[in-house]
Amino acid sequence: MFTGIVEAKATISAIDVDNDTARLTLKTGDITDGLAVGDSVAVAGTCLTVVALEADSLSVDVITETLRRTALGSYQAGDGVNVERAMAASGRFDGHIVQGHVDGTGTVISVKDEPGQRTVRVAVPDSLMGYVVEKGSITLDGVSLTVAAVGPDWLEVALIPHTLEVTTLGTNETGDLINIEVDILAKYVERLMRRQP
Repeated sequence: MFTGIVEAKATISAIDVDNDTARLTLKTGDITDGLAVGDSVAVAGTCLTVVALEADSLSVDVITETLRRTALGSYQAGDGVNVERAMAASGRFDGHIVQGHVDGTGTVISVKDEPGQRTVRVAVPDSLMGYVVEKGSITLDGVSLTVAAVGPDWLEVALIPHTLEVTTLGTNETGDLINIEVDILAKYVERLMRRQP
């Protein structure tokens, strides 16, 4: 489990493609401390398994299903990605419950800079809009955020300067594909309500 509090902006240093799968190697800096092969990490909000590890880099395998459901298949060497290690049981819970199970992708449709913040509007697939509520939690590219506004097929988030600096959300432009994970609690509530007689 993750919290959506990004620990590092990593750079994709290599992408090795084999049929419909890929191995990403990330230059991560010192967040590899305490990691081991087999551990989970969230890469752009996608829970992946560490398959190789060096002092300042790690590699993860991305299977066909993950490439199909996430934006990872559109990335290129040199691109930045948000990285978070799995939450330790003794750690602080600063964001919200993030599984790293990306529900789908959205597209950045506007970016507006205002004094002290940037407002980003993201087009959201219809299948996910029912889980999006104003002032609710959302995970975009692995970042735990509060939904600032909701439209019929979009959501907006307001980003503070710190978030813009320490995550890849500061580089998003119109047209960019972005990973979306909706709040798992909303999905459980919906499932339970549907089962009621």
